[in-house]
Amino acid sequence: MAQRIAVEAPGDYYIGRRYYKPDFKFWGYVRRPGQPWTTAQLVMLNEKQKLAPDREQLAFGNDNNYEYKLYGEFSGDKVYEPASNGVYPEFVLKGYELISTNPGPIFKSQIRGTPTPAELRYQVEKPE
Repeated sequence: MAQRIAVEAPGDYYIGRRYYKPDFKFWGYVRRPGQPWTTAQLVMLNEKQKLAPDREQLAFGNDNNYEYKLYGEFSGDKVYEPASNGVYPEFVLKGYELISTNPGPIFKSQIRGTPTPAELRYQVEKPE
């Protein structure tokens, strides 16, 4: 994974990993190209200009763990997410391209093996 990230072309875009959890409203993790997943931020999407991929298809969460090239910017605003009682940066989505439906693991649970859904239902993982 580190080798693949190292050869990502610089540019005016971000890399996003969808992180769907039914009880939460955040979208997923977003990082700059060439930067490791440890630098990614968990974001709330502003979809006023462009709907998220799963919402556009009316298939909520069907893209969990998919990786995207995202076009847009951070607004500078923070958004409260009640299920996690957390405040996350707002990312204004302007467009996206699907990179992979089966990208490499970035979470400890993906590396160790699949925990039961009950074990992870309310846990918010961070990329490693």
